[in-house]
Amino acid sequence: MTKDTMPKLGQRSTRQRAAVVEVLRDIDTFSSAKMIHHELVERKYKVGLTTVYRTLQSLVDINAVDVLHMANGESLYRRCESSEHHHHLVCTNCGNTVEISGKVVETWADNTAKEHNFQISGHTAEIFGLCSNCHE
Repeated sequence: MTKDTMPKLGQRSTRQRAAVVEVLRDIDTFSSAKMIHHELVERKYKVGLTTVYRTLQSLVDINAVDVLHMANGESLYRRCESSEHHHHLVCTNCGNTVEISGKVVETWADNTAKEHNFQISGHTAEIFGLCSNCHE
């Protein structure tokens, strides 16, 4: 999904929702709802933090936004660059993110679920570390 083709949210496109989508188009790293809200305030948009959370969740629901659930309980959001199911390499220093195919993860998850008679409803697999610029 390209920067210009990210879908609008749901059936109604409000001014507030369009503002959140605009900020997501301009941010290349995973960001918290509070960071996105702060950027909206900096741009002089009048969008409440609750609306930002609601909008982000709606975008996640239609697979227009990726979400990372961090160990500290915080969720971070970023526009999807790919419409295919994917995973991420995330630099813990600068936030640089690379979308990666997870075919091996998918096969492992499917096989493990079958082995234990589970029906998969979802999974997450993200890789955290330092990008080539940060570890040099």
